[in-house]
Amino acid sequence: MPDYKAPVRDMRFVLHELLKLDDHYAALGLDEVNGELIDAFLEEGAKFAANELSPLNRSGDEEGCHFDNGVVTTPKGFKEAYKKYVEGGWPAMGGDVEYGGQGLPTSAGIAISEMTGTANWSWSMYPGLSHGAVATIEEHGTPEQKSTYLPKLISGEWTGTMCLTEPHCGSDLGTLKTKAEPQADGSYKLTGTKIFISAGEHDMADNIVHIVLARLPDAPAGTKGISLFIVPKFLVNGDGSQGERNGVVCGSIEHKMGIKASATCVMNFDGATGYLIGPENKGLNCMFTFMNFARLGTAIQGVAHAELGFQGGLTYARERLAMRALSGPKNPDGPADPIIVHPDVRRMLMTMKAFAEGGRALVYYTAVLGDIVNLGKTEEDRKQADDLMALLTPIAKAFLTEVGLEAANHGVQIYGGHGFIREWGMEQNVRDARISTLYEGTTGIQALDLLGRKVLQTQGAALRNWTKVIHKFCEAQADNAELKEFVEPLARLNKEWGDMTMALGAQAMQNIENVGAASVDYLMYAGYVTLGYLWAAMAQTAQEKLAAGTAEEDFYKAKLATARFYFKRILPRTAGHKGAIEGGLDCLMELDEAHFAF
Repeated sequence: MPDYKAPVRDMRFVLHELLKLDDHYAALGLDEVNGELIDAFLEEGAKFAANELSPLNRSGDEEGCHFDNGVVTTPKGFKEAYKKYVEGGWPAMGGDVEYGGQGLPTSAGIAISEMTGTANWSWSMYPGLSHGAVATIEEHGTPEQKSTYLPKLISGEWTGTMCLTEPHCGSDLGTLKTKAEPQADGSYKLTGTKIFISAGEHDMADNIVHIVLARLPDAPAGTKGISLFIVPKFLVNGDGSQGERNGVVCGSIEHKMGIKASATCVMNFDGATGYLIGPENKGLNCMFTFMNFARLGTAIQGVAHAELGFQGGLTYARERLAMRALSGPKNPDGPADPIIVHPDVRRMLMTMKAFAEGGRALVYYTAVLGDIVNLGKTEEDRKQADDLMALLTPIAKAFLTEVGLEAANHGVQIYGGHGFIREWGMEQNVRDARISTLYEGTTGIQALDLLGRKVLQTQGAALRNWTKVIHKFCEAQADNAELKEFVEPLARLNKEWGDMTMALGAQAMQNIENVGAASVDYLMYAGYVTLGYLWAAMAQTAQEKLAAGTAEEDFYKAKLATARFYFKRILPRTAGHKGAIEGGLDCLMELDEAHFAF
């Protein structure tokens, strides 16, 4: 397993130089938050990730979680690392000050989430979902619910979960069956079974607060009849102390392909006491607060696996000697050349680097939009940021996890046969990455959300908000000769994106199934163009630094070289996705279902 070292310099580049956080925070009136504070977080977070979490990554995978009659025990060292995480105050960074949080904006902690996730994704899932529970209660909870649950969730003493999926339904939540019966005291009794519940049961925290979707007795059918409830593992007494055990028990844990150290639980609710959060039958609306948070968290997972694959692959490629370069020996005193000299190995390394660094820029950019949604000075600013974030969230979640999985596979390939061996850690990276394209909405679900809901249902308005940002960048840099290689293809693809969307809208009016036929290719096209914009912006930033004179020439030249690689070797993939979209619906549906035979 490669030793993870947080790419602090690149994180600082994105946060300070590309996104200009100091100016961003000043515009939001956050005088106490600045680059110096963020850098302190980065340095300490990097130490925690490298020293506490990374050493547990492989051992946690080997040991997995233990299940015994409803009790789940995490792998050796996990509980102790979590205690240090809480003692360091990391869970409280973004929490409301009124309930013990530090009140920092989303962007202040986004790099910490990446660090912990890359160092040990399984471990990071335990505190990761708590942030979504906090955000949901903060936005939709009553004052009493906030005072009861937020202090302990924000401190990390308690953790949270999201309970949606049931045995008979995955993403089709309209068919869920869990029942919530009203009680005389205003509480509810929940009965039903939820599956695939990450961190549903474990030994790392004193209490677990489940955020659960269920139906009231008189609820309408479908998604319009779903309500949201808080169901704690242990009830909470009036004085805030921990009360008796609630009627929610872990029935089993899943035996999984990857993230084996993360407990994925079957949770049985047997008359469990719950409390309505938000209005009756509006639970799905409220749950989207949690789901959008989780989707951004999963986008980070794509970056994490690309980064870990890159770090492991780079270390091996520098050390492994095999064959000679076609143009002649590059290591004449050795028996062979290091494989990093071979163009195909370079192709894989550069692909991983481009996806890790480009994905980092996209996730951090989206977090900055989240700051504006929550803290923007005007309603117009908040709405504009919210609209952009709504469009970018499915792109970030689905595209970055798809290319993160690709990058993880490249990490295995660079090692050759050794990549298939567990001791090197590259195969674990692939296994852990595979789930990212599935949970929090599969790539297909995210693609339908993007093309169907976000783009076509807004008559293209949501897309135009984003393509306008790209257009303004291209327009501003049109006379910059040194950026021509980036700006011209980006401007062309940005226009093509709009034209292609209009054509798809017309086809959807003829047959709505055209949306499903085109959606995944459309999302991948959107992802490549979006990353193209961010790479062009990073190239501009690097170019400006070099022109001004810098002691870090190598760093900025590497940025330009990676941007050039992305535009020459990755961005052309858009043509294939465009061609597939134009291939249409008919070829997918031509074969009769009965003729799908072995």
